[in-house]
Amino acid sequence: MGLSESVRLALEGLRANKMRSLLTMLGIIIGIGAVIGILTVGNGLTGSITGSMSGLGASNIAVTLRAKDDDSGGMMSMMGMIDPEEDDLITDGMLDALRERYGDYIAGIAIGEPAGSGQAKNGRLYANVSLSGANVDLAEVNNLDLLAGRWIQEKDIGGRRSVCVVSDKLVNNMFAGSLDAALGNEVQIDRNGELLTFRIVGVYEYDASTMGYSMASEKDMSTAAYIPVSAAKHIAGASDGYSSLTVQAQPDADSAAVAQVVEDFLNYFYRNNKDYSVMTMAMSTMVESMSTIMNTLSIAISVIAGISLLVGGIGVMNIMLVSVTERTREIGTRKALGATNNDIRIQFVVESIIVCLIGGIIGIIVGTIMGYIGSTLISEPSYPTIGYISLAVGFSMAIGVFFGYYPANKAAKLDPIEALRYE
Repeated sequence: MGLSESVRLALEGLRANKMRSLLTMLGIIIGIGAVIGILTVGNGLTGSITGSMSGLGASNIAVTLRAKDDDSGGMMSMMGMIDPEEDDLITDGMLDALRERYGDYIAGIAIGEPAGSGQAKNGRLYANVSLSGANVDLAEVNNLDLLAGRWIQEKDIGGRRSVCVVSDKLVNNMFAGSLDAALGNEVQIDRNGELLTFRIVGVYEYDASTMGYSMASEKDMSTAAYIPVSAAKHIAGASDGYSSLTVQAQPDADSAAVAQVVEDFLNYFYRNNKDYSVMTMAMSTMVESMSTIMNTLSIAISVIAGISLLVGGIGVMNIMLVSVTERTREIGTRKALGATNNDIRIQFVVESIIVCLIGGIIGIIVGTIMGYIGSTLISEPSYPTIGYISLAVGFSMAIGVFFGYYPANKAAKLDPIEALRYE
């Protein structure tokens, strides 16, 4: 009996016991569907996170002060949980020396200074804002798209001018979306009871993918209002110097190598500082690390979900043993007509493979739908890769062979005379 005949007999057996076959496949369907779905959502989530991080600048380098007794790998510094003295901060002189020494490798240095949050008001119109000090390079380094007007200039910082660059969301709330009406207009910001007045010199486009998603409504969403860093420090009562900043490497430079150069150079100024040193991390390195973590997490969860495949395989073995028992007389008849042990073994293994293969295909369809829906919910629609689908199909067939061989071998070893006598 050929392979095609074994496949035909297997399909006829499945049609004759549709409900039993479906219940047998259920474990395979759930297992394959869960694995495909999880890997697809994992791909979407990885793409979303790495895309957002890359949107901040693939060549950017985060520079932060790090307490020398910090054993958290710099996490305390990155989360702003350190409180250095003024003498410990990175100074403008250090940054000027860095630019002079490595200007060929550095495209810009972005400096930010939080100055609290408040509400911009104009009669009954309002917009929630967070005041953020900025230097000249911040817009370029952070990929801010200026829709109208200009960015903060050196003369604004030197003169500590009361100017600001606001988001298009604020313009929509307070100026009916008119950029021309907003430019040159003064806006008053209530910061914890303190009324601050700024003149709008520019409008940037708010990008949720890089600035963070907000659960607030469009009207109540809080966006950054950028002011000169000198004005921000004055408002916040902050010391001169910086505990964190961002360096942008030149497009043709290796950002990881530049990060190491910047760290070594700045740490020269901290060689006698007992409490703090400088730590750098390239965004490209962070993206790679995040991708590795997400991929590992997806695989780990998939392995756990894959346990249901083991349960499904045991179910296939169980039903095949039942099938062997039910068809004992048929096996005896076929042997009496000349079928070899190998013919019987192949017939039952093929039947097991067909059950698992059909279950696997249904599982792939279910997993693709689940994965697409799940990844769409995180705004990163994704489909399973050909590699995942091929792996699922191959795994389904492997389960069919592994769990179908024992029942098939048992059927092949039946004594034809005893089989024919079986009632």
